Amino acid sequence: MHEQINFAIEILGTISFSMSGSFAAMQKRLDPFGVLIIAFVTSVGGGTVRDLLLDIPVFWMHDLLMCGVILITSIFSMVFKSVEKNFKVTLFIFDSFGLGLFTIIGVQKGLNVDIHPLICIGLGTITGCFGGIIRDILLNRIPLIFRKEIYASACIIGGTTFLLLTTFTNLSYTIIQIFTILLIVAIRTLAVKYHWQMPKFYGYENNSEM
Repeated sequence: MHEQINFAIEILGTISFSMSGSFAAMQKRLDPFGVLIIAFVTSVGGGTVRDLLLDIPVFWMHDLLMCGVILITSIFSMVFKSVEKNFKVTLFIFDSFGLGLFTIIGVQKGLNVDIHPLICIGLGTITGCFGGIIRDILLNRIPLIFRKEIYASACIIGGTTFLLLTTFTNLSYTIIQIFTILLIVAIRTLAVKYHWQMPKFYGYENNSEM
């Protein structure tokens, strides 16, 4: 049962980040091949870094299903763009859900190989964030994780909550997964809506490089 749910989470996360990457690429007016490449790196970037750190086979190199999901999702996105004009909102929605879904996958991957819980949170954050980092770098944008928006912090809070609930409660594992995913999405949504930011310990008086 757990394996089926984890598989569903991974598929949904791949779809979400593939949509996110596709819409980000279309914002920059890339051609269809460019859209596909950006969708691919957004979807697999974080998981690839995670698997390399864990010294395990990179997941998408042994599973053509994920590549097929990315291809189909990218094509659907390019068709869907003729109906949906508000790229910014659509990009935000799919990026937030991808962040939540992949964070949980990353934490679980760490737990499966008996990594320390704190490192598992880091792996969850890497899985959730690094695809978006690569996407933004390729699109010549400052990655969201390095800007004022709450992004990686949402992954850390979600990963910590997941571990605490699985350790200290008797809640169903599936309920904990769903709750944690929705918590990450909620934090991202509220942060953008109410302009929550990480505190800064420097001023803006002098903008010259150090």
